[in-house]
Amino acid sequence: MRNRPHFRPSPEVSALLSASRLSRRTLMRGALASGALLTAGAALGACGTRGAQQTAASCVSEDLSETEKKINFSNWPQYIDVDEEDESKRPTLEAFREKTGIEVTYNEDVNDNTEFFGKVQNQLGSCQPTGRDIMVLTDWMAARMIRLGWLQKLDKSRLPNVEKNLLPSLRGRPFDRNGEYAVPWQSGLAGLAYNARVTKEIRSVDELLTRPDLKGKVTVLSEMRDTMGLMLLSNGHDPANFTEAQFDDALEKLKRAVESGQIRRFTGNDYAPDLAKGDIAACIAWSGDVIQLGFDDDQIKFVIPDSGVMLWSDNMLVPNKATHKANAEQLMNYYYDPAVAAQLAAYVNYICPVQGAQEEMEKIDPELAENPLIFPDSEMQAKSKVFMALTEEQERSYESKFQQVVGA
Repeated sequence: MRNRPHFRPSPEVSALLSASRLSRRTLMRGALASGALLTAGAALGACGTRGAQQTAASCVSEDLSETEKKINFSNWPQYIDVDEEDESKRPTLEAFREKTGIEVTYNEDVNDNTEFFGKVQNQLGSCQPTGRDIMVLTDWMAARMIRLGWLQKLDKSRLPNVEKNLLPSLRGRPFDRNGEYAVPWQSGLAGLAYNARVTKEIRSVDELLTRPDLKGKVTVLSEMRDTMGLMLLSNGHDPANFTEAQFDDALEKLKRAVESGQIRRFTGNDYAPDLAKGDIAACIAWSGDVIQLGFDDDQIKFVIPDSGVMLWSDNMLVPNKATHKANAEQLMNYYYDPAVAAQLAAYVNYICPVQGAQEEMEKIDPELAENPLIFPDSEMQAKSKVFMALTEEQERSYESKFQQVVGA
């Protein structure tokens, strides 16, 4: 496990923190700020063609796990534990190999959801192998893959740890109600953040969008689901189940804040250095970024609005034509052993999706075990919402409407 400065929570759950190490979420969101969202329309058009859609009957996969003890695993950079003395080694993967005899080829080749979709869409759309047995993608992209029929259904009999230990807040998610395709790797929150050196405490989305002392000092995220999820919550609507009229009403609130000059700009992860320097006073932010900033600066605060917070996950998925599905399921199940989950969480510092890992973390790092942004309490879990699974038509429509405001 890497040694690093640790966070000690304040008495207020809302005043939570974050570190100088480059985060996985940071890497992912950077592409959004540079225009990856603008390419989503083309990607959606491609994925909507008849030739791209598959079913279990049209695309049959063969499992060679009994004779080939290997897995090809695609994940985001800096999203797994590494050995402090030899960073080419990943202790939990080494232990998995020793336990099972399964060799894991681990690739850090997922840098952005849309970009990765472009890498695999031709193969998956035509029922061809990608060379991957596990790929880790965010909820909305997992939902798209499920909708397109590009994933293999998991065998729950091989996932007893997942069935037993998955957090209640991550069960029955809108895009995978029965948990048949996606197993959370790590999770995080989209909420509010502020720099206490340059502004007083902020408690709500409405404050962020209207308070006169914040005018021109606010940024919000260019990720539609996170920003609009918070807008819907602030209007009293459920991001997991909303109407088009409710979306439009929430978007109008955002538009007014843009037109009034309250919002300086829409960002990817690049809000983080501006927040740290005080160039912006408050923003919509990701918990992982703020936890990391807070290791160096306890004046950077993360806030769970009373109306609620958006919960996202990055999910382990088995694509069609992967030839080591049972091996992949063994690895998924392994990471839901609480002791293994705690070892991983101690390194990556995102929300651990595994019940029982908090008690195991006490043995590794008692301070991290107290961090509610790694181990959310029941109150925080109750306030966490997952964005509704969208149809292709809805995805195109809502992204288009949102982009009109982003460009306003």
